[in-house]
Amino acid sequence: MSKAVVLLSGGLDSAVALSVAKSDGHEVYALSFDYGQRHSRELRSARAVAERAGVAAHHVVSLKLDSWGGSALTDSRINVEEGDVNRTDIPVTYVPARNMVFLSVAASLAEAIGAQHIYIGVSQVDYSGYVDCRRVFIDAMQQAVNKGTVMCAERGQSITIHAPFIEMTKAQEIALGLKLGVDFGLTWSCYRGGERPCGTCDSCKLRAKAFAEAGIPDPALNQGL
Repeated sequence: MSKAVVLLSGGLDSAVALSVAKSDGHEVYALSFDYGQRHSRELRSARAVAERAGVAAHHVVSLKLDSWGGSALTDSRINVEEGDVNRTDIPVTYVPARNMVFLSVAASLAEAIGAQHIYIGVSQVDYSGYVDCRRVFIDAMQQAVNKGTVMCAERGQSITIHAPFIEMTKAQEIALGLKLGVDFGLTWSCYRGGERPCGTCDSCKLRAKAFAEAGIPDPALNQGL
């Protein structure tokens, strides 16, 4: 069976991406990061999602991106701003080069285990403010991975970075997740942490909008871990 590395934050997007990888017939290796983020609540969800999915392995890698901050998610001195679903500027929750770092680590894991697939749950439709969620970035990273790994550059293999939701709205993504049996009650999206979603940050508002457009209630609001 082919192997796939799935970036698993514990959020809605990554949970669906994991299910897509499994439905594509891959043996899944989940990869999460403790990167000095504002809270660890999402990692609890990542573990729950990985366990329910029955992944081959779940790696949690520690990084210290909070050493230099630069984001409301990695610097406690920067407040998480109130959400705006129509935002077009770069939000304070953007973590400098985060997806570039994560995909680089994913490529290392992929090469180590002989995986030729990496899945990431980014969308350039609902997250236009994040430059590392665009197709042009994903394509550039795939080229870099295939030029910078021995299995690709020297042994004639290739690693494909899959971004299955790159042109999807989050509501469409939810519909796909429901077909694949994703338990959205296990996922976590809130930037502020805590035991209950704040409901007012960008991520909470985008999630609420998506479930409303999908025409179903958000199970995470009535279910705790």
